[in-house]
Amino acid sequence: MKKSSIFSSITFIFIVAAIGVVFTFILFFQYDKEQYMKNFLNRYALMSKSIQYQLVFSPDLKDFFKLLKEYHMEPVKDIKKALKIINTTPIVFQHTSAIGTALILKNSKNAYLYVTTKKYSLLLKDKSYKPNRHLIFGSIFLSVLILIIMAYVWTIKKLLPLKKLKIEIDKFASGNLDVQVCELKNDDEIADVANAFSNAVKQIKRLNSSRILFLRNIMHELKTPITKGRITAEMLPEGKNKERLISVFEKLQNLIEEFITIEKVSSGFINLEESSFRLIDIIDEAIDLAMVDKNQVEFIKTKELNLKVDFKLFSIAIKNMIDNAIKYSSDKKVQIIANDKAIIFKNRGEKLKRDLKEYLEPFTSDGNQKDSFGLGLYLVDNILRAHKLQLLYNYKDGWNIFVFKNIDKILN
Repeated sequence: MKKSSIFSSITFIFIVAAIGVVFTFILFFQYDKEQYMKNFLNRYALMSKSIQYQLVFSPDLKDFFKLLKEYHMEPVKDIKKALKIINTTPIVFQHTSAIGTALILKNSKNAYLYVTTKKYSLLLKDKSYKPNRHLIFGSIFLSVLILIIMAYVWTIKKLLPLKKLKIEIDKFASGNLDVQVCELKNDDEIADVANAFSNAVKQIKRLNSSRILFLRNIMHELKTPITKGRITAEMLPEGKNKERLISVFEKLQNLIEEFITIEKVSSGFINLEESSFRLIDIIDEAIDLAMVDKNQVEFIKTKELNLKVDFKLFSIAIKNMIDNAIKYSSDKKVQIIANDKAIIFKNRGEKLKRDLKEYLEPFTSDGNQKDSFGLGLYLVDNILRAHKLQLLYNYKDGWNIFVFKNIDKILN
């Protein structure tokens, strides 16, 4: 299941906030509209009663106009205009009583009170009328919504460097030192993290460059005496001494060629060059690298296997297993059994005195320095983990059993 990103979480939060604002506005708008109409109708009902009573029971014009002034009402004197207003303006409320009828008429701009009695008909315009506050509330709502959108855009913009930073960190974690992390000038935590990572990358690049230069110098310095020694050995008379010397120099040459690759594996900065190879070819290469007699290696296979691996590295891993198995066996032999689930290395000998994890550390020994495992199992473990495999150990009936587990993951 894919983990939700911080960007989707923030987007979700802002969407919920925006929806909350919209619903709050709708509910508040509906409530305000109802309250407005309630107050509006109550006011006009009171005015209509007062005006009707004034016209019927106290038809004094002076008192009547005084009452209209108190209510901020103004008579519409133009009869044609009054008739047009009565005929075209929507009626929002109508009340009929024993003394007359009252109509409340309202449009978007004005409100009118049309009162009738047995003797009088009068259209009054409300001078104090103010339309409902739709525009005000609408403006407030839009302002809040715009602020939420602006806050969302600002937040996403502030977090955008995280995406690039994650991409570069993933590249860096995979062993690619060619990452480009821009230093940020913002005064916030994201800029602090980005700048700290940028400084760390620069420092590691400098250390890596120094390491590569150091290794190249070592290889250069060692190759010269090895080459001279090999040439000198070739000039010796034919015999066992010559063969042994040539064999030693060849092994030294192979070790130097492997050294830079091994160092990269152990430091974690390596890109696998994977392709499909037959397991038998990989084992033959491992035997050549180990420089052991093929009679010391018994290979048992259930069927032909093709593995998608880095040929050089996987050969080194098997070579180290062969080296250790022969070195610590009682009969100086190793048995390799392969199937589509695992590659098994068996040798007769004493059981390991400690847990396998301790032997996966470099230069681990069983108390005797000359019997140290060196970098063998340490490099094997690193190479297997680079191929997403696992190294296991078991001891049964006098056999040390090492297993490359999950071979089915690299079958081709």
